Amino acid sequence: MPLKTGRSRIYTFAFALAFLLTCPLAFTFVHEPNDRANAQEPHHFSFGYDQPHTTGYGIAGDLFAAKLAELSHGSMVIDQFPGAQLGQEPQMLQKIRTGDIDFMISSTANAATVSPESGVLSLHYIFRSEDQLIRAIGDPRLVAAVKEMFADTVKDGHVLALATLGLRDMYGKKEVHKVDDLHGQKVRVQATPTEDTVFPAYGSQTVHMPFGSVYTSLQTGVVDFAENGVNVYDSNKHYEVAPVLSMTEHEANNSVVWVSDKVWKSLTDEQKAWVEAAAAEVGQKEPAQAVALDHKSLDRLRKLGVKVVTDVDKESFIKIAEPLQEKLAEGLGPHAVKILQITRDIH
Repeated sequence: MPLKTGRSRIYTFAFALAFLLTCPLAFTFVHEPNDRANAQEPHHFSFGYDQPHTTGYGIAGDLFAAKLAELSHGSMVIDQFPGAQLGQEPQMLQKIRTGDIDFMISSTANAATVSPESGVLSLHYIFRSEDQLIRAIGDPRLVAAVKEMFADTVKDGHVLALATLGLRDMYGKKEVHKVDDLHGQKVRVQATPTEDTVFPAYGSQTVHMPFGSVYTSLQTGVVDFAENGVNVYDSNKHYEVAPVLSMTEHEANNSVVWVSDKVWKSLTDEQKAWVEAAAAEVGQKEPAQAVALDHKSLDRLRKLGVKVVTDVDKESFIKIAEPLQEKLAEGLGPHAVKILQITRDIH
């Protein structure tokens, strides 16, 4: 298991302190060494993600850690490693399968590297509003379909829950008011067949690179635009090199919580139930909190002087993207077709 860094120690200590202060039984465990729940030292689990703790990934990590500590009476402790301390998402997706990481969060787009059908959740404009997105991520039908997809297509790792960082927008040095504004522009996109089909249909050139390279690439002109959630754009200070944010809201910034097969097999049935309940807590509470974080970031960005373009002609994008949805889903596979239909049924 990776060594804890200073930041992860802080997060672990914070949850341990919160647990002691809020759960009366915790003091019983301290003063009654013969109690069954205190018969062994707490077990620590690594939990990695590549975004700062100040993003929705941090919200998900906090919710998961707090609920798991509560249900396990402090016997299962989550040590968070934010900011790509354990690697970028593609590397962590390999480590979760080899058992070198216990839990992690990855975008559904990056998860397409191990389960291509996951790219269906990157289809443009299948989520038309933040409210619909929040409802969808917590909908049992969608959660079950996504978990079934990963269970059938990925070995050595298990998906526990869906989460989101809100809707994705375009940012660069130029304004985007309509789809024609992307014609001939180099756009950093997530490496999925979905993105590599839709963005060229908009007339732009797609560029793949790790998230950690986006800032420099925008700064040096390797790419003209990137696209991500508002809070991610804010937390990673991409506004410093790309001061124009255009609210295209073209795609959901969805993610999944993983557990390694190595850890899963080591848990008792009771512990598995605790883990699943903690993951469900993420799915129910994180989406609304993450969207609220986007709104808070947008207010902050405006105060910093970022140009926020709100009069985007989304219909010019939808006219191109919508006819591609079914074709792309069918090309990905039957799970993708099912997931697309479920999202369309959630209004």
